[in-house]
Amino acid sequence: MEATQTQRQTCYRHPNRETGVSCSNCGRPICPECMTSTPVGMRCPECARQTTKVRVGAGAFGSAAGNMPATYILIGINAIVFLAELLGGGTAGFNDSGSLIRDAGTHGPSIADGDWWRVITGGFLHAGLIHLLLNMYVLYIAGSILEPGVGTPRFLGIYFVSLLAGSLGALLMDPNTVTVGASGAIFGLMAAVIVVARGRGIQEVASQFGLFVVLNLVLTFSIPGISIGGHLGGLVGGGLAAILVIFVERQLHGRQGFALELIGIVLMIAATFAGALVVAG
Repeated sequence: MEATQTQRQTCYRHPNRETGVSCSNCGRPICPECMTSTPVGMRCPECARQTTKVRVGAGAFGSAAGNMPATYILIGINAIVFLAELLGGGTAGFNDSGSLIRDAGTHGPSIADGDWWRVITGGFLHAGLIHLLLNMYVLYIAGSILEPGVGTPRFLGIYFVSLLAGSLGALLMDPNTVTVGASGAIFGLMAAVIVVARGRGIQEVASQFGLFVVLNLVLTFSIPGISIGGHLGGLVGGGLAAILVIFVERQLHGRQGFALELIGIVLMIAATFAGALVVAG
């Protein structure tokens, strides 16, 4: 009964809008347009001491689009690595050539021979400019919503759990093929957006990204050469990491909650990394 009543409460500034989120300071119910992300949770405009802007997309989690430093840094790192690929003999066309991809792409036999770093570095390499641009576009969209909503540390935790889970999935399904791309991490971010949005009662965003994930999965299974295991692994990893975030957000606060999140994310990263090494070996 209590959960049902919480879901049916309406925003104190927009009475016609139902919401399941309340200001962490004053307790007043707030809709997506009125939410402002702070280190201590979502706050209403008055408590955050700033005016609310009507936004689409990133505003669904109540934060400014510019508050996404990790997203920009990750995009920059992927772009720099792609330039290094070109210097190593790769081309802008869709291919898996170039010394950097051969030396650092996710590849089971090479990882078994001691190249453990491939579990990580494969997630920053791309087989051509189109591959890079598509992944960076989705990273920007998902990052602009998720990072301001959960904070940069949680966002990075979800990203790297997803990346490693993607590598694990790729090794499980096709260990002898060199796999590259940030797709596993990005599928994980999309799953995290859905989980966090549903957990905070923002059903519209959850539905939109749910459809987006379904369309991308259709492409994953339809187009030859795409790593099915990498995409599915990232999707599962990101979803599980986001479930941890929402659980802690609902049940615990302060240092106890932060410690549980930190321990949980570290364990997930360690488990997926170790799992990838075991599968490759």
